[in-house]
Amino acid sequence: MGLAGTAGGTSGVLERNARLWRLALLFLSIWELGAQTAVETGARYRWQTGPWGRCMGSECGPGGSQSRAVWCAHAEGWTTLHTNCNPAERPSNQQSCFRVCDWHKDLYDWQLGAWNQCVSVSMRSAGVQRPAVCARAEEGIQTREVGCVQKANGEPAEDAICEYFEPKPRLEQACLIPCPRDCVVSEFSPWTFCSKTCGIGLQNRIRIVLAPPLFGGSACPNLTEFQTCQPGPCEGEESPYSLRVGPWGPCSVSVSRQARQAIKALSESDGVKPTGEGRTQSKRGEKRAKVGDKRSVQADDVSKDGDRPLRPNRKLGKANRNPDRASRQVDRPKRPRKVKNKDKKEKVREKVREKLKERGKVKDLAARELLKKTRNRNRQNRPGGKSWDVQIGYQTREVTCVHKRGNVDALSFCSHESLPVTYQACVMPKDCDVSDWSEWSACSRDCYRPDGPEGEQTRTRKVIQFPIGGGAECPELEEKQPCRPEETVAPCIVHSWKTSEWSECRVDMLLSQQDRRRGNQTSLCGGGVQTREVYCVQDGAERTSNLSSLRTKEVWRPVDNSLCLAAPPNASQLCHINCPVPCDLSSWSAWGPCTYENCQDPSAKKGFKMRKRKIVSGPPGVTSNCPHLVEAIPCEDPSCFDWLLLRLDSCVPDNDKDCGPGTQNPQVQCVNSDGQHVERQLCRDAILPMPVICEVPCPKDCALSPWTSWSLCSHTCSGKNTEGKQTRARSILAYHAAEGGVQCPNISALQEVRSCNEHPCTVYHWQTGPWGQCTEDSSVPAANTSAGRGRVNNASCSVGMQTRKVICVRVNVGQVPPKKCPESLRPDTVRPCLLPCKRDCVVTSYSDWSSCPSTCQTGGKTKKKQQQHRRRVVVQFPANGGQDCPEVLSQLRDCDAPSVCPGYKWKSHKWRRCQMVPWSIRQDSPGSEETCGAGLQVRAVSCRKRAGGQADVEACLKFSSSMPPLTQPCQVPCQEDCQLSSWSKFSPCAADCVGVRVRKRLLVGKSKKREQCKNHQVYPLSETQYCPCNKYNAQPVGNWSDCILAEGGRTEGPVGTKVQGDTKECGQGYRYQAMACYDQDNRIVETSRCNSHGYIEEACIIPCPSDCKLSEWSNWSRCSKSCGSGVKVRSKWLREKPYNSGRPCPKLDHVNQAQVYEVVPCLSDCGQHVWLAEPWSVWKVSNLDLNNNCGEGVQTRKVRCMLNTIDGPSEQVEDYLCDPEEMPLGARNSRLPCPEDCVLSDWGLWSPCPLPCNVNRTRERRAYLLRQPGQQQECPPSSQSESCKLNSNCFHYSYNITDWSTCQLSDRAVCGNGIKTRMLDCVRSDGKSVDLTFCNELGLDRKWQMNASCVVECPVNCQLSEWAPWSQCTHKCGLQGKLRRSRSVVQAPQGDGRPCPSQMEQWKPCLVKPCYTWRYSPWSDCKSEGATCGDGLRFRNMSCFVTDGSDLQGSLVDDELCGDLDLVVDGDTRIILQESCIVPCPGECYLTDWTAWSACQLSCESGDDLGFGSVQVRSRAVVAQDPENLLQCPGQELEARPCTEGQCLDYKWRAAAWRGSSRHVWCQRSDGLNVTGGCPATTQPLADRSCDPACTKPRSFCTEAGVCGCDEGYTEVMTSDGLLDQCTVIPVLEIPSADDNKADVKTIRAFNPTQPAVSPPGRVGRTWFLQPFGPDGKLKTWVYGVAAGVFVLLVFIISMTYLACKKPKKAQRRQMNNRLKPLTLAYDGDADM
Repeated sequence: MGLAGTAGGTSGVLERNARLWRLALLFLSIWELGAQTAVETGARYRWQTGPWGRCMGSECGPGGSQSRAVWCAHAEGWTTLHTNCNPAERPSNQQSCFRVCDWHKDLYDWQLGAWNQCVSVSMRSAGVQRPAVCARAEEGIQTREVGCVQKANGEPAEDAICEYFEPKPRLEQACLIPCPRDCVVSEFSPWTFCSKTCGIGLQNRIRIVLAPPLFGGSACPNLTEFQTCQPGPCEGEESPYSLRVGPWGPCSVSVSRQARQAIKALSESDGVKPTGEGRTQSKRGEKRAKVGDKRSVQADDVSKDGDRPLRPNRKLGKANRNPDRASRQVDRPKRPRKVKNKDKKEKVREKVREKLKERGKVKDLAARELLKKTRNRNRQNRPGGKSWDVQIGYQTREVTCVHKRGNVDALSFCSHESLPVTYQACVMPKDCDVSDWSEWSACSRDCYRPDGPEGEQTRTRKVIQFPIGGGAECPELEEKQPCRPEETVAPCIVHSWKTSEWSECRVDMLLSQQDRRRGNQTSLCGGGVQTREVYCVQDGAERTSNLSSLRTKEVWRPVDNSLCLAAPPNASQLCHINCPVPCDLSSWSAWGPCTYENCQDPSAKKGFKMRKRKIVSGPPGVTSNCPHLVEAIPCEDPSCFDWLLLRLDSCVPDNDKDCGPGTQNPQVQCVNSDGQHVERQLCRDAILPMPVICEVPCPKDCALSPWTSWSLCSHTCSGKNTEGKQTRARSILAYHAAEGGVQCPNISALQEVRSCNEHPCTVYHWQTGPWGQCTEDSSVPAANTSAGRGRVNNASCSVGMQTRKVICVRVNVGQVPPKKCPESLRPDTVRPCLLPCKRDCVVTSYSDWSSCPSTCQTGGKTKKKQQQHRRRVVVQFPANGGQDCPEVLSQLRDCDAPSVCPGYKWKSHKWRRCQMVPWSIRQDSPGSEETCGAGLQVRAVSCRKRAGGQADVEACLKFSSSMPPLTQPCQVPCQEDCQLSSWSKFSPCAADCVGVRVRKRLLVGKSKKREQCKNHQVYPLSETQYCPCNKYNAQPVGNWSDCILAEGGRTEGPVGTKVQGDTKECGQGYRYQAMACYDQDNRIVETSRCNSHGYIEEACIIPCPSDCKLSEWSNWSRCSKSCGSGVKVRSKWLREKPYNSGRPCPKLDHVNQAQVYEVVPCLSDCGQHVWLAEPWSVWKVSNLDLNNNCGEGVQTRKVRCMLNTIDGPSEQVEDYLCDPEEMPLGARNSRLPCPEDCVLSDWGLWSPCPLPCNVNRTRERRAYLLRQPGQQQECPPSSQSESCKLNSNCFHYSYNITDWSTCQLSDRAVCGNGIKTRMLDCVRSDGKSVDLTFCNELGLDRKWQMNASCVVECPVNCQLSEWAPWSQCTHKCGLQGKLRRSRSVVQAPQGDGRPCPSQMEQWKPCLVKPCYTWRYSPWSDCKSEGATCGDGLRFRNMSCFVTDGSDLQGSLVDDELCGDLDLVVDGDTRIILQESCIVPCPGECYLTDWTAWSACQLSCESGDDLGFGSVQVRSRAVVAQDPENLLQCPGQELEARPCTEGQCLDYKWRAAAWRGSSRHVWCQRSDGLNVTGGCPATTQPLADRSCDPACTKPRSFCTEAGVCGCDEGYTEVMTSDGLLDQCTVIPVLEIPSADDNKADVKTIRAFNPTQPAVSPPGRVGRTWFLQPFGPDGKLKTWVYGVAAGVFVLLVFIISMTYLACKKPKKAQRRQMNNRLKPLTLAYDGDADM
């Protein structure tokens, strides 16, 4: 039970626990749901804010406030209630702010920080790594900090303040990160010699840096490689010690004996034992070095205290002032000397006393003052004055003994070497000392001009003390500054351009080459060219005063044109000569009646018939240039008035009957001779026309038509062979009745003929000649004085008279007596005219003589004699009989003898005596002697003018070469030494290869008396050598020059211009090639050595330009329309194309490029061709009524097209010229009326339709009654009407205006003003052109202008200036020198003018001259005198070299040839022939000298500059001498600097051919230099191709792919795993040659791999090895190609077999279209066609 109870209790507890867990889980779930709901609510709604508004406030500054909008928004963006958002999280809607005002702009500004490092764009993205291999530059971004700050203290402020005035600058920008560039070095140099001659040493080889590492590239590798070497074993023990000398100490002045004694006494009093007046102790090396240092310090102290009162007396002061003398006095050795004779001393004293007495005799103060000034001046001018003050001192150096490890030990360890000299003479250094600046000089511009250029003023300072002994150099001795003169000074001279008057207009300059008018240029007109001269004058200068007072225009004196700075005015312009306007005349009128010559006086019996014509267009108001307008014919019975028959009334039968005979009364009008109606009473004397008899047919009579009008007269006059006739006709309309009617007349009675124009064919007219010159009329007083320069076109001074010749001319005969022509029509023979004023020639005064050119050269040499010129200008040309111009307008004269060019040169004076180091310093040195040894000597230099005379030293410093040296080493010979002078120059040779030349020298001083010096074997005094055997040869060098015309062959053009293509600009010229002269050593020499004038001359041709050549204009074609407006055409054909820059052709026709068309509108008179119809023939009755002779019938007539003239239709022309629509009928069918039938006339013309056309309107035509009908007969209708239909029988009319024609010029003109025309045409509404009368009758408005002026552009040829003078040679010497000259375009081509030539500049070679230059020799090896290592010197010489200017190497020549050159090397006037250096001690490790700067190299990628600039580099490598000291070597050094004008260099891998399984791979720069570095390591080619496993099979080798392959002639057999199994032979296909006896047999033989096959002669190349497998065991590509070809061949064979076996189909007939196509021929415009 207990067990059960326990179990039950346990279960209850568990049940309660379970319920508790359920409740807990329920509460947790509810709490989590609430939290989730709260989170979702918070995430769904959030506060949103707007931008801050403008800062508002009452005052400027931080006291303002700004607000913004705040609202609650759903996550999706829509606005909701504020309660949905958490109030605690609501942002503020107001804040304080800084109110900005305008004056804050001066207090705040943006502060820009520096750009940070460029960061790759890919690296900014999270997790993206930069690629390990950089293929190209990477794009990046760099940032910076930008903030608003206060300008005063830089305190930060709100950005809004600065943004108020200026937008915030950008914070980021794009940048470029280039790929890292590794260091690039050159290849190693060869190995150096072994550093030791025995034992173990080192060899070095070095390389230099070509490009520094950039952008994080790899550093430079070691520049040096070492290897040990051992030339051989050393004999004996090698000493590890060597002597090393230190640098020379400062230069010190030697101390006098008194000073040394004072120092000695001072040292003894202080208890210091002196070392014996500065003597060095030589017992131990250390003491010697210390004492040497102490001695130099003491000497320095004494020299520093030289100004202190340490001198015991005046003698000491003098000794210090003259150290050389003091050293001679003090430093004498203390050894016994001879005592001088007292008498001798007394004599010297006596001479001194006498000189003092003579000086004391000068008592005159003026003389004493003059003597004093002279002495001072001489002292100042003495060479080597205070400015130089050269002082010789001495300097010492330290000698130490150095172990090869670098340790310094006692000198005793170096006892195996002799001690070097530790002293030498030197120059006391002195810095340059200059005076104060002088006052500023006056301004270089001495006149005032506000807009003129600035002037310049300078100030200078002089050198008080020149730098000596390495002292500080002198500063600039001259300063310049710009300046402007004050307004108070005189104004500057101003120059301006003036021009002469324009010359006459010339048309001939515009004519082309083939223009036929070139032969006769007198009548040319139209556009032309006129020129004038442009010259420079000085404004405000005096004008020419010897001119007439009537001249109103000023005449200025010309000056040099270069003084005028403004652009010159044009020297040529287009002009125009008016062409005579041709008279456009109307046609002749008809001959008038015979009338009196003067109807006012009809007494004369002679009369004339006259006809007239009018001037349609011509010169306004001028008829003198037009032909005659009136022609006359003499006639009889003249009358002034006559009756004109207007019409005849209808026929009125007599006796008031209805039919029968009757009369017709005429209707007349009285007219005068001009056809004008006048009063009837004036015709009272004329015969009145009589009534005409007529007949009205009765019903049975014959009916005839009315007579037609009389035709025009067949001839205009009557003569022996001609007679004028007129005809008229009528026809039978109805026949008479058989009985009782009037019969019809016969055929001859149906036509009438009468005579007309019976006057003879003798036509007369008055003919006038041209008006003569205007001459003075003696009846009118005149005052024809000369006119001034003002050219006025209508200037006149008096009235004159002109006459002309008037004659009577008979047409086609010639002049006849005047009585044959009407006297009343005779033209005037005299008329008044205006006499033009005389104009004299006006010229300016002569200009000043041109300045003589500077002809001097260095050294006073002059060129050939020059000339100067002056000129005067024709301002006004003479006219109208004025005074002619002078013949001479320019003058020449020789220049005066040229002065010597200003120049300065240094003059060096005599060397002074040699000064040695004081004996007190050098007395302990081994081998030294007191009276001889090495030293320095001094000389003075002065500045001289090249023309002669003293000059300031500053002039030579500025304009001359470097100053000559003031000191030089010297040697004071010892007593036993032989002293010789320098060698003289070799004596000149009389000729090459002939004789000898000698140079000599002399014994100097006491050497002359010493016997050992007279040994000429040891001391030769002369040298002899054979004269050089020079051979010279001339060689042409360079290219041929341009072809240059001879100077004398030119002709002057108008005002100095040249028309391109004139004979003076083309033709035969000469071209030149320079000649160079070389000696036998191939050194260039003067050309005179080769007996050459320096040039090769060759004739050449400058081709003359040829203009485009066209044919003459063809005749105008006929107008394209016979009625109305059309076009007419004329053309030109191309004969020759232009060449050599000739005048181009005009625009050719697009279709046919060889033809030039000109099309103008034309107007054909619609009445010029008319249809002429003859009378109707007699009726031909087809259905004849024999009784009544009537019925149906036919009438015919002839219709012809006739040319209509003023006298009527004159001749028959082709029918197509007449309008076919208006052609009359040639036949008509009708019914012939029977007797007693009504007979009507033919229908009249239709009445015009009323306009506008309307079908509701009609037109009519009528016929009138000719014969009354009989009884019971009626007449047919006598009128007809029809509707007016548009474009059928009714038409509208309008004017049509044509296009403008091309601009038409006179036949005498080339260009200029012309006339363009257009035509007015009357067009019917159906589009047909009709006569203008249709439009004129309607009164339509004619508002168009038919003519207009136009301009044809003139073909102005290019005009060139004269060639400028030849320039100076571009090179002073050498082969490349050129002389150049140029010309300019004065007048640019216009229109179709000849273009300018391409050659505006010419060149020819200069005379070849050798180029002499001073050059340095290479530096010698560095040597330490007397020691193994340490500070030393290296030397070089300066020698004269000659080159031809093309190479820099040159050849060494005698220094005499460079004697005229300044001492300048590579532009540097500082000549340095020695410099200090350091000789490394044995075993020492050191750095080499800096290499030269490398080539300037850009940072490029694929040849494009990345924009990082250029860089160049230099380096120093390490050199080691002992293997034991390698750890003590310094590091190598590298320097880089930016540079300009760099170039892009790229690097590529190169590989050599395989040698076995390896090959050489290296990196090469694009300039061909092999380098290390620069090439990307990822692209490095494979250098080793060893196969694995190795190729051990026979005839196998390792291929480039790293697999085994077989030799040529063998193929690979591979195993299943791809390895080479064996190499088998390939069958060979052998093709026999022609020499083979078995040529028809093809054999295949095996190739024995063990024995080489021997090919017979002639079989080389006839054997192929077919290898189907490649080295990798795969089939080769050609195998697949052969298989594909075999497959295609099989398919082809099968297809052809199928087609051959297939049955053929029946042939189908097919029609072929064999139309012939026309053959089109195209012409390209080539004249050769």
